[in-house]
Amino acid sequence: MQIVSEWPRPTTAVIGSSLGGFYATHVAETLGCRAVLLNPAVHPARDLAGAVGEQTAWHEPAQRFFFEPGFVGELRALEHGPISRPENYFAVIAKGDEVLDWREMADRYAGARIKLIEGSDHGLSDFDRHIEDVFDFLGLA
Repeated sequence: MQIVSEWPRPTTAVIGSSLGGFYATHVAETLGCRAVLLNPAVHPARDLAGAVGEQTAWHEPAQRFFFEPGFVGELRALEHGPISRPENYFAVIAKGDEVLDWREMADRYAGARIKLIEGSDHGLSDFDRHIEDVFDFLGLA
């Protein structure tokens, strides 16, 4: 937050996927900037509480790391109540997400611009079909 605190609010936007969407929400709520969220994690402290201990990386199972108990508290500290400026958010949500519940995502960002995709997956492997909507929301089209 210290790094981004001086960014100009009118032209600042953050984009995050999964846990990055949770972090992007924290930044957007704190700065009042826009955010694009791709299958955003809604309750990571709850969802990751059972993952404390040694883990393997999602895309590289040979890579191992230790998820410390304190990380759950750090995630909980970054939680916000309802989004304060729904117009600042664009959520791309896949009903086919195999990791997160699309209904929780849609509820969390109620009032925001939401693109609800039938099918797809957690990684939004069809993201190229949605990039123009992201550019449009950010005024980059």
